Amino acid sequence: MKAFHWILLYCAAPLLSDVQGTYHLMAGDPELMAAQSYAQTRNNGRPPLRTLNPEKTDSQCRSRSLDLVFIIDSSRSVRQGEFEKVKIFLANMVDTLEVSSDSTRVAVVNYASTVKTEFLLKDYFSKLDLKKAISRIEPLATGTMTGLAIKTAANEAFTEQSGARPRSRNISKVAIIVTDGRPQDQVEEVSAAARGKGIEIYAVGVDRADMRSLQLMASTPLEDHVFYVETYGVIEKLTSKFRETLCGVDPCSMGHDCEHICVNSNASYYCKCRKGYILNVDKKTCSLKQVKVEVVEDPCKCEARLAFQKQTQAAIQQLTAKHIQSVRIERLENTVGRA
Repeated sequence: MKAFHWILLYCAAPLLSDVQGTYHLMAGDPELMAAQSYAQTRNNGRPPLRTLNPEKTDSQCRSRSLDLVFIIDSSRSVRQGEFEKVKIFLANMVDTLEVSSDSTRVAVVNYASTVKTEFLLKDYFSKLDLKKAISRIEPLATGTMTGLAIKTAANEAFTEQSGARPRSRNISKVAIIVTDGRPQDQVEEVSAAARGKGIEIYAVGVDRADMRSLQLMASTPLEDHVFYVETYGVIEKLTSKFRETLCGVDPCSMGHDCEHICVNSNASYYCKCRKGYILNVDKKTCSLKQVKVEVVEDPCKCEARLAFQKQTQAAIQQLTAKHIQSVRIERLENTVGRA
């Protein structure tokens, strides 16, 4: 029976080696250390070849405009099939965003021992054109000059001359670095300089990627900007995570205290009232508008009333005069009769 178990385990080993998962952990986490150790020591087989289909589309988000630059490692350690998966990941990311000259613009910086800007933020403003450009990217082969790539992106790809919007527009500038190795140059200072220019950096490590280097590159908080996946075969699973992060969340959809209408104002929200209501001092509840009613008399009615009043007064005066006269006559008659 033991022999049978060993045979079963031996046969299942290749299947277990392909169990794939994504990690979103900090350095020093036991699970991450185990995952990295496993990824670095096992012999990964060549993943099945999948090619990018530019015609494929996906849902998009409309919450946040970006100047987005992908910085991708295409050194010798990245096999051709794996590089295709990186390109599919980039295309899927493009699909989730609202791409146009007025919303999200995308550029790609490709690097190995040298750096090549594949296209700039000003080059393509449609998803189809972007995905076709991504499908044409070829790996550069040797070296892993990640620091040089970050510096090139910050100094060239994120400039207004290359299509980045000016700071006055308040458009988020985001760099997503994808690498599977340890940088052969320094990344700490150039990353800090890039972040100092307002560039938000996400670092995605694959397989043999060095976690410490990823942390030195990424923006804070690190738990939101550093990702790790065991193989390129599962990098596509990060698309949904980045979709949540880059699209932003409508604060109104997350729950609000508005009695009538919630209005999204990017990072926050404010309340409005339906027609006929006004917002109370608590800025959340609504009350009916107090309408002042001013009664305006019909001038014709007023004149008629005055005429009636005058006629009535005249009639009363006549009756009063007749009554007084009648009383006087009666008194006179009584006086004459007594005489």
